[in-house]
Amino acid sequence: MTVAPPTGGVLADRYGRVARDLRVSLTDKCNLRCTYCMPAEGLPWLAGPQLLSDDEIVRLVRLAVRHLGVAEVRFTGGEPLIRPGLVDIVAAVAALEPRPRISLTTNGLGLDRLAPALRAAGLDRVNVSLDTLDAGRFARLTRRDRLADVLAGLTGAVAAGLSPIKINTVLMRGVNDDEAPALLRFALAQGYELRFIEQMPLDAQHGWDRATMVTADEILAALRTGFDLAPDPADRGAAPAETWLVDGGPGRVGVIGSVTRPFCGDCDRTRLTADGQVRACLFATEESDLRAALRAGADDDELARRWRTAMWGKRAGHGIDDPAFLQPARPMSAIGG
Repeated sequence: MTVAPPTGGVLADRYGRVARDLRVSLTDKCNLRCTYCMPAEGLPWLAGPQLLSDDEIVRLVRLAVRHLGVAEVRFTGGEPLIRPGLVDIVAAVAALEPRPRISLTTNGLGLDRLAPALRAAGLDRVNVSLDTLDAGRFARLTRRDRLADVLAGLTGAVAAGLSPIKINTVLMRGVNDDEAPALLRFALAQGYELRFIEQMPLDAQHGWDRATMVTADEILAALRTGFDLAPDPADRGAAPAETWLVDGGPGRVGVIGSVTRPFCGDCDRTRLTADGQVRACLFATEESDLRAALRAGADDDELARRWRTAMWGKRAGHGIDDPAFLQPARPMSAIGG
């Protein structure tokens, strides 16, 4: 028997999961060209009218927080720091009742300049992507010579009080997989929380190959060459990272094994793309259009109904191990992390 989606309440699915963490992509554009994400020339960007306006973003976030049970909002991209209205969007979301926890995932370029204003607006913390500490390697990976700017952004985030600061790192075989211990030493010394993330099939070039991906087991083995790791006794909850105490603590390191150690059964995320599409899963091949309904005059009840229906249809898992798995047509930069 087919069970109809709920007509009220939170963003539940057929498997008992409830989405309380909203990821909002503010733009598909980025000022880096990371080799595992997009080609050197970039991608065909969304045209201005396709993007949600600042007011439209705030309206949909308000709906999610006030009526759909969302308690945490993460702004992503592309690169969210290049969105002109970012500070005002953060301030409007911080003013909501109940107030959600607000974070941002960024490559760090310009964060030193924007961090004080973002903190004053109500941003709680940041995740900064950093895959290497070697300037030459950084330039080859991102096709931009900007490592010093990322490090300055981290320093600026600390000064502004945007903590805890998490670093997101993707290890690639034969590229930067030799840096795992050095990256952890750096993070521990600076007081950052490091998260290693398995490379996922979300690149624009569709060149991802599981056979060459650095797995969670390999990441942990590399870290254990320099550190003693013990399972973190703290409850993981719905967090994507499996965390480990480093040399007895209090320092920790996380590994997000999206491919080899999937955590789909505890997923509590819903995603809104920069052009107003709801995605129930990062790897979904279908989307639900809220932008068209919003611009056609739909009231909050109708928008909430559409959002609940989208999440009710969420699959049990991402299916990467299924021979029939299809990589999403949109790359990570267009989906939002």
